[in-house]
Amino acid sequence: MAKKKFRITEKDFLLANRKASREEEIAQYGKQILFRTIKQKSKKVYDRKRLKKAGINSDDLPFYLSVRSPRP
Repeated sequence: MAKKKFRITEKDFLLANRKASREEEIAQYGKQILFRTIKQKSKKVYDRKRLKKAGINSDDLPFYLSVRSPRP
């Protein structure tokens, strides 16, 4: 029976890199650092900076809209 060639897939490569980085992290800090403890900010909370970044101001809202009819 012929020997099968061992092929490293992309999935195997990513898993090996993650495991290596996790081991380096544990060696450096003595424990694994969890980034999941950082909570995502709720979009329902009023945030003036986010509104500024989006360019939404009360001045941007139209007060009067004129509509012209085409001339015959």
